[in-house]
Amino acid sequence: MDNMEQLVAAAAAEFALAAEPAKLEEAKARYLGKDGSLTALLKGLGKLPPEERKIAGAAINAAKIKVENALTARREELRRAQLEAQLAAEALDVTLPGRGQTRGTLHPVIRSLERIEQLFRSIGFEVADGPEIETDWHNFTALNTPANHPARSMHDTFYLLDESGKVQQDVLLRTHTSPVQVRHMLAHVAKYKHLDVMPEIRVIAPGRVYRVDSDATHSPMFHQVEGLWVGENVSFADLKGVVADFLRRFFESDDLKVRFRPSFFPFTEPSAEIDVAFMSGAMEGRWLEIAGCGMVHPNVLRFGGIDPEKYTGFAFGMGPDRLTMLRYGINDLRLFFDGDLRFLSQFQ
Repeated sequence: MDNMEQLVAAAAAEFALAAEPAKLEEAKARYLGKDGSLTALLKGLGKLPPEERKIAGAAINAAKIKVENALTARREELRRAQLEAQLAAEALDVTLPGRGQTRGTLHPVIRSLERIEQLFRSIGFEVADGPEIETDWHNFTALNTPANHPARSMHDTFYLLDESGKVQQDVLLRTHTSPVQVRHMLAHVAKYKHLDVMPEIRVIAPGRVYRVDSDATHSPMFHQVEGLWVGENVSFADLKGVVADFLRRFFESDDLKVRFRPSFFPFTEPSAEIDVAFMSGAMEGRWLEIAGCGMVHPNVLRFGGIDPEKYTGFAFGMGPDRLTMLRYGINDLRLFFDGDLRFLSQFQ
């Protein structure tokens, strides 16, 4: 408990020293980000005995709430200070002529999504869609992440209220587009149940997803594209070939390297992170995490109505927002969603 209080005090002190929003978000990432101190403690809960896990979890969650409250308070202080400075500095010249209307253009992320869909369609993949308001079963349980699974802590998200204002624990904004894969498998099996051999499933699922995260490289709303290929004798070699070929075609360059690092995801086994390194340009020689992937877990195939003894498959998930940042040399994800026409007009 003392360690938790010290961590909260250290976070609050670091937030108070942040003189600008960017510095505050950097400090936030050290505690609440993907590799932050509190996140690491939450990840470690699964290694504790059940009796210790409940006590430790309560203490960590209480510390997390305090850190989030301190972060919110400091954000508001910086916002007020920035607004006061802006009001003092800006002046409006009412004699300036009006601005004419300019032609609109596609959002850079939409450009990337259309490009991704085009590239995967060219190798026989369909494009599937699904609801953004999902059930707990489709979003978690059917993806081999049952209740109380430690991996759920990485998907803190937005749950919905019923008419009485009570939180509906089984209805939420989806945290990934993987539920579309489950829905597509169930529909595919129902369609071809009269056949002895089911036709292959080759599908990508692009769309908006939601998680409680916000900094220079994360947003509470962002986009994902997940892919699924299920059939007889589908292997990890197929996965590597498809992903490596896609990345080279997306970035229009053979001058890049692709590597697969062992990792863990509840819905795939074995699993890997996908990294790329460009051999020229500003990112030369630097490995960047680009996606996650793996062979579909037998439990997920069963939830999708598919016999894992007869069929295998691979799945992958990548962020079109991150791909767009790399393609256009953008260093802050929030620029995509601020609605600043000065930024967006550069893509006309």
